[in-house]
Amino acid sequence: MDVGLVRDIGSKALLAGAGALLLYWTVSAVKLVLSARGINPLIKQFFTQVASGQIDGAYLLTTKNYRSHVNRQQFIRFLAGLQLNKYRNLKSGRPRLQEQQVILTVKLKTDGKEELPLDFTFSKVDEAWRIDRIQKPNAA
Repeated sequence: MDVGLVRDIGSKALLAGAGALLLYWTVSAVKLVLSARGINPLIKQFFTQVASGQIDGAYLLTTKNYRSHVNRQQFIRFLAGLQLNKYRNLKSGRPRLQEQQVILTVKLKTDGKEELPLDFTFSKVDEAWRIDRIQKPNAA
């Protein structure tokens, strides 16, 4: 076989592979963005309710699965342990799709340098997103 022909075929195969990978990445990114719509307003609503003392309202933004594992008192103790009142800013990370759920790391920041990362897992319930898990990322 001619060496030039082999190189030409190899170059085209490499370009085709790179194009397919780029297309797959683009489709995956668009799918993730479209599926995660509605999550940021839910997070805002959650923290607004917690800040205004409407703990029951925030608790009802969780799934039945969450409420079956974490009762209201445990939820209140968890929130109290986070000391949310010292945080002023919220920064949302990049959502990750995993088995029909979206996982999003939210970083709460103080006016200084201190930050508290929390992993929120969201599930769709009747076409609306609900919080299925809240945990510190290093917690098991």
